[in-house]
Amino acid sequence: MTEKDRYVQMESKIKSSGRKARETITLKENEDTSMATSQKLEEHFLTCTICTEVFDNPCTLVCYHTFCRKCVVDYTKTKPEAISAKSLLCPFCSKMTKVCDPDRPVEEWADDVKPSFVIQGLLDSFGPGSKDPTNCTWCHAEGETTPASVWCSVCDESMCDRCARIHKRLPSTRHHDVIDLSGEMNIPRKLKIMCNNHKDECVKFLCKDCKKLTCQTCCIIYHRKCESVVTLESELPALKSKLLNEKENLRQKQILIEKKVDTVKSNVITEKDRYVQMESKIKSSGRKARETITLKENKLLDELKEISERHIEQLNADIKSGEISVQMYRQQAELIDQTLQSECDMDVYEMYQGCDAGDVEDVGHTDLKEKGRIARITFRQDSDKLSRAVDDLQLGEIDVLYEGVLDLAATPVLRDTMDVTVAGDQHDARPLDVTALVIHGTYTVVTTDKRNMSVKSFYTRDNQLCHSKLRLDSQPWGLTKLQHNQVAVTVQNKTIISVEVNPELVLLSTITTNKQYFGITSLTPSTFAAGSLSPPCVDILDMTGNVLRSVSPLSSGTKILNSPYFLCTSRTGNILVSDWCTYCVLCLTPEGNVVFTYPPTGHTTQVHPLGITSTNTGDILVAFNSQNNVVHLTESGQFVRNLLTAGDGVDHPHGVCADGRDHVYVCNFYSGNIKVFK
Repeated sequence: MTEKDRYVQMESKIKSSGRKARETITLKENEDTSMATSQKLEEHFLTCTICTEVFDNPCTLVCYHTFCRKCVVDYTKTKPEAISAKSLLCPFCSKMTKVCDPDRPVEEWADDVKPSFVIQGLLDSFGPGSKDPTNCTWCHAEGETTPASVWCSVCDESMCDRCARIHKRLPSTRHHDVIDLSGEMNIPRKLKIMCNNHKDECVKFLCKDCKKLTCQTCCIIYHRKCESVVTLESELPALKSKLLNEKENLRQKQILIEKKVDTVKSNVITEKDRYVQMESKIKSSGRKARETITLKENKLLDELKEISERHIEQLNADIKSGEISVQMYRQQAELIDQTLQSECDMDVYEMYQGCDAGDVEDVGHTDLKEKGRIARITFRQDSDKLSRAVDDLQLGEIDVLYEGVLDLAATPVLRDTMDVTVAGDQHDARPLDVTALVIHGTYTVVTTDKRNMSVKSFYTRDNQLCHSKLRLDSQPWGLTKLQHNQVAVTVQNKTIISVEVNPELVLLSTITTNKQYFGITSLTPSTFAAGSLSPPCVDILDMTGNVLRSVSPLSSGTKILNSPYFLCTSRTGNILVSDWCTYCVLCLTPEGNVVFTYPPTGHTTQVHPLGITSTNTGDILVAFNSQNNVVHLTESGQFVRNLLTAGDGVDHPHGVCADGRDHVYVCNFYSGNIKVFK
C-alpha cells in the first residue's frame, strides 16, 4: 500500500470521526433544546394559575381558561353564587360554566369538562412524562438509555436500530411507517383525539350545525339530519386563518399591556420617591410635635426649679433664724442659772427686774409667716385633657385615591348574598347596620344582628368562608368605623361598645351613657356623633361618653329631628342624619346648622329613610325601607336616581355602606342577609 493510499484512509477516518463528533454534538444540542422547550412550555403555558404547578388533570372552562380540576372545584366551593347557579366559576374572569349533572357532588362537577385539544397536545408532547424522541422508548422502559435511529408515527415512539428490527418483525407493526432520524427531520407528532362514545375511533369530523367534533360512527348515528358535516382536515385552513387573526389581536393587546406595564414601572419609581418625601414630612411633623412637647416640658421644669429654689431658700432662712433663737435662749438660761448660784442678793434682784421688764427678747415667737411666703408647691395634671390633646394631635392626614372609585352611573351587579344567620344563633338573623374593613389585606364585613343580640364579621381565609360572633347583653343598633381595625356599636342598654376586628371580633371597652343612642358615626379620632330619641337630638360625645354638645336644629321654630336612627359623616365632616319619622335626610354641621334636607322642606312625599352612607366622591346613598330601594343623592342633597330597587333583590333595607372597592352592601332586615353589589 502506497503512502498516498494510507493518507486517503486516514483522511476518511478523520472525516468519519468528525462526522460522529458532530452527530453527537447535534444529538446533545437537540436534546438540550428539547428540554429547554419543554421547560419553557411548562412555565408559560402548562401551569395552573391557582396552584402554580403543572396542570394535574386539567379542564378548560367556557371562557377558555384552563385550571386543574381540583383547583377550580375548590375555588367554586368558596363562592355561594356559583353553587346556587350550579356552575363552575372561573377565578380569572368570573364567568360561569354550567355543569352537565348538577345533582352530583360538587367535587365531581368538573369531571365532564375536558381540556382544550391544544393544552392536552402540549401536555402529551412536552409535559411531565412526555416521550423523548432522541432516545429509544423501548430501551427506556427497560431502564436503558440508547440513542434512537427511527420514529414510528403509528406507535408514536422512537426506537434504536435493534428495537427497530424487532418492530419490523412483529406482524402487528411490520407495515407501520417509520422515519429515519439520522438527518435533520422534524417529527410529525399529531395528537389522536379519541371519541368519548366510541373509544376505538378517532375524531375526524366537524358538525358545523352542532359545533361539535365527532367520529365517523357519531356522524352516522347522531348527525344524519345535520346539513353541514365536514372533515376536520378540510376546515383546518379556515380555522388556522381565524387563529392567526386572533393571534394578531392578542399580540396587539400584549403590546398595549406591555406599554401599560412600562408606564406602571415608571410610576413605581415616581411613587417610591413620593413615599420617601411623605415619610420625611411625617417624620418632620412628628419631630416638631416632640420638640413642642419637650419645650413645654422644659418650661414646666424651669418654673418648678425656680419656685422650689425660692421655697427651699425661705425654709433655710427659717432654720437659721430658729437656730439663733435657740442659742439666745440657751445663753439667757445660763445667766439665770449663774445668778441663782451667786451669793449676792443684789444680782438676783437685778436679774429678776430684767426678766420682769422684758429685757430678754422673745425671739421664739417671731411670726415666720410673712405675706408672700410659699406655703406648699403642688403639680396639678389633667390626665383627661392631656389624653384628649394627644388624641386630637394631628400630624397630618394621608388621603388615598382609589382606582376602584364607586361608579354610580354604572348598572349595579349582584356579586354575593351573605347569609347573616350563623351556627349557634337561636333566631333568624336581623342585620341592622353594616360596614366594610380591610384587615391585613383581608376584606371583612361587620354587621349588627339585632335579633340575636350580637355583632358579626364575615371574611374569607384560605379560600374558606369564615365568621366571628360577639354576643351582647342587649340589642345592638348603629355601627361606625373608628380606625382601620376598630368599630363602635350602640347598644340598647345605654352603652356604646368599641370592638377590635382582627378580623375576629374582640370587645375593647364599654361606655355607659345617660341616653339610649341609635345611629352613630365617627367625627374625629376622639369624638363621635350619636342620635337619641329621648329627647330627639344628635349628641357630640368624646370617647368616655361625655356629651360635648347637643344638636337639635329648628325649622320655623319647630324641631326637625324626631328619630335619628342612622348617621354617617360626609366627606366634608358634616353629619348626615336619616330620620325615620320626619321622612327626611338632614345634613348638619357639627355646630348644628342645617346644610340641606331631603326631601326639601315642604315636600309632600312620605318615605321612611334608614341606612345612609357617603362615598369617597361625596355622593350619598340612602336606604328607603318602605319603598325597597336605595337612592343616590349628590353631595348637596339632590336626587339622582334609584340606584337599587326590589328588582335587584333589595327587601326592607336597613343599613347600607360603600367600600373602596366599588362595592355596595345592603342589609335586608327581614330576609336576614346582606346583598353585595358591584
